[in-house]
Amino acid sequence: MSVSASRRPGLSPRGTDVSAAGGASRYSRSVVQTSSPRVVLAGPPGSGKSTVAAEIGAVTGWSVRDTDADVEVLAGKSVSDIFVEDGEDTFRALERRAVATALAEHEGVLALGGGAVLAEDTQSLLARYVADGGTVVFLDVSLAHAAPRVGFNTARPLLVGNPRAQWQALMSARRPVYEKVGSLHVLTDDLAPADVAAQILAALDAAQPGGTR
Repeated sequence: MSVSASRRPGLSPRGTDVSAAGGASRYSRSVVQTSSPRVVLAGPPGSGKSTVAAEIGAVTGWSVRDTDADVEVLAGKSVSDIFVEDGEDTFRALERRAVATALAEHEGVLALGGGAVLAEDTQSLLARYVADGGTVVFLDVSLAHAAPRVGFNTARPLLVGNPRAQWQALMSARRPVYEKVGSLHVLTDDLAPADVAAQILAALDAAQPGGTR
């Protein structure tokens, strides 16, 4: 398992392991409150975005927000129902709105829907967030590890039909975008959510000027 950073001063070089020992506890109690998300999680279905966000929130006490849940509140229906009844274009419009709102007002951990990063407006907002010192984590995962996590059920609208082939196609198309918007890259294969959360918090701790103790 490696945690790697790109285009972000202060984080460990790409391909370097980051020890999580003590990092989460130091970070959770020391960082000054911000006016934007402490960290943003992006990645494909099965990468563990929502679960890892919850783990980070549990360790740090930070609030957790998920843009898919925000979209469901805006629409008054589930993501699956939006796709079936209103179409993907409607869902993406609601998603862009949800992401922009969360980036502007949420001060905790933000988990993005798997396809949220495809919108150019969202990419620009994430680039500005990173330029201002924020961290976007690309949670990477292989198909072999994503499959048992996702279950490839019909609750995932874009994976209906041949789920494995659909997931592979989605990931092939989206990987360059995940890599573009991500300032920190974490491969989640073979790791429990708590371990992924600890790795992320250790990297965030290392990025703080002068440390966080």
